[in-house]
Amino acid sequence: MDKPNLQQFYIPEEQSIYLLSHDDAQKLKNWVCLCQEQLEQLGYSRIEMIGKGAFGFVFGGVSPGGREYVFKFSRITLPQHVQDRLEEEAFMLGQVDHARVPRLVQFQRIRRQAILVMERARGLDLELLSLREGPLSPRSIVHIADQLATILRALRGDSVKARRPLVHGDIKPSNVVFDPASEEIALIDWGSSVFAQLDENGQPIASSVMELMSGDLQNTNARLGDVYFIGQEQLNGALSSPRFDEQGAAGTLYALASGQSCRFGYRAIPPTSLGLPQEFARVLAGMLDPEPETRARAGDYFLRNMPLMARTLMIDLPRQPATGLIPAWVHKRDREIDTVVYSSRKAFLKEEGVAEVMQDIDDVQFDRYYKNFLQGMGDTEKAFLAAVGRLGKYPVVGGLAVRWEQEGVSIDSCLNLHDERYRESFVQAINNMVNLARAIYRQGVFKSCLFDARRTLHIERRDVSQPFVPGSELAIPYEVVAVPELEDGSRVHSYFEDGRDPEENLELPPSIMGLIEQLNGIYHTGLIIFESLETHLKIHSYFKLLDPSQEAEFRRCLQGVLAAVPEINGLGISGFMKMPYKDTRRFSHIDQLPERFYPRDPRRQATAETA
Repeated sequence: MDKPNLQQFYIPEEQSIYLLSHDDAQKLKNWVCLCQEQLEQLGYSRIEMIGKGAFGFVFGGVSPGGREYVFKFSRITLPQHVQDRLEEEAFMLGQVDHARVPRLVQFQRIRRQAILVMERARGLDLELLSLREGPLSPRSIVHIADQLATILRALRGDSVKARRPLVHGDIKPSNVVFDPASEEIALIDWGSSVFAQLDENGQPIASSVMELMSGDLQNTNARLGDVYFIGQEQLNGALSSPRFDEQGAAGTLYALASGQSCRFGYRAIPPTSLGLPQEFARVLAGMLDPEPETRARAGDYFLRNMPLMARTLMIDLPRQPATGLIPAWVHKRDREIDTVVYSSRKAFLKEEGVAEVMQDIDDVQFDRYYKNFLQGMGDTEKAFLAAVGRLGKYPVVGGLAVRWEQEGVSIDSCLNLHDERYRESFVQAINNMVNLARAIYRQGVFKSCLFDARRTLHIERRDVSQPFVPGSELAIPYEVVAVPELEDGSRVHSYFEDGRDPEENLELPPSIMGLIEQLNGIYHTGLIIFESLETHLKIHSYFKLLDPSQEAEFRRCLQGVLAAVPEINGLGISGFMKMPYKDTRRFSHIDQLPERFYPRDPRRQATAETA
């Protein structure tokens, strides 16, 4: 059997433990327990895992003296030269002496395991705050911007022990911790930091003539950072410069102000449309401009004038409840949901005739996020894909189908949010996705399914010569809800509405296809996705039966699908999605949203809006 070049069909921000095989999940749990035990043996208490990424895991804990610390462990499955980056991170963090940067405590090794210990910043990271609140208020954005500018100025040498410019290299919302009580920020995660090779004017940096003569200015020392936020020069492998962090700061501020999870949406949703003070909005737009000279001038202005811009009188204006451009159903939180996004038909979002470049970059994040999913797309297309991915950061299940036509965009959707606390933020995330879709001019279909990984069924086998045999205890889960029957049968959405997906490469057996056709005739909403790997089959699903009188037939079909699983022969992905009914929302194309600035007299406007 030919082995296709399989990639995970969802953008793996971080694969849910509920999608791992039983053995892999158990190994991960055991390893996390081992890390916690090691920290407890060292005398720390209240250990909790607070983050994980491509290179390692992060825990929080309290010392015997009552101080809060962060412990960063490298993944021992990574090559040694990658694990060694944790020691390099400790060295670079130790170089920084600034009130808004948590201090290095120590770096140590326990057997093969490297551990970085540092102070813990108070508060929560700005990505979590953004997901909870949606776009941050203009006043908050300007206050955060002022603090970021202070840090960037200090990293040009004043707060660096070596007295030379240092590049953080990975400024993004999740690396900025915000204390709601004091509204102060702290910049964390120095794993991509390096000493700058060039200054802000593009001139080589060296502490002596001999160092300048022997320095390697042919090869960058820069680390990649998060491709959703770094600038084009850093992505293209330019020599490291303080300009890199200006770009990270600009992408971060733009994402927080717009309620997005990337920097790429600036063309369709420009900074000048976000209700920010006019001067600040235009500076931010300049820092995101495609022209390097414009970015540099705007960056200089930002660092020079941010203290003055921050003194502008600003208050938090009353926020009007967002109205969703497409419908979303909000339910009370009745269970934990681990949302994963399946986004298919991404290939048509790629630009025609764009040369594939940067294929030789050896970086885990580049392979996972950029090369496999975003490379070759225009900025607005990248932003649209990231906006769909942002929906998966909420406890939501359902799906959507976006059709681009010559006269506009049509969207069918069924999105169910299972936590009322996120209503406002989720609606704003949906509206961003719709507006980004409206700014894409092409013809094609994009489908996305959002499922709960906790309900994924796992079936394993020894090797590809064996069939997948479901255990007798397995059953495809579903819910039953009574809703009024549709009068117009033509409005019923079909599993086969959009035809076969060209990016799916698993051929399902006729027995399963026949049962899916039978399911298609029953009034329900749902999705089912088969992901067949060499020794592991995952069945992702979300089913809600809308006609209780057909439950017996519905259950029989689902049981039949499971019984026919041993007939699956091949590797790849195949999936189907059904909306409860057609409620297509149609939108005209746009180039960008109109300008909207913070009012010159905010108190008068606040009074008028509350009157």
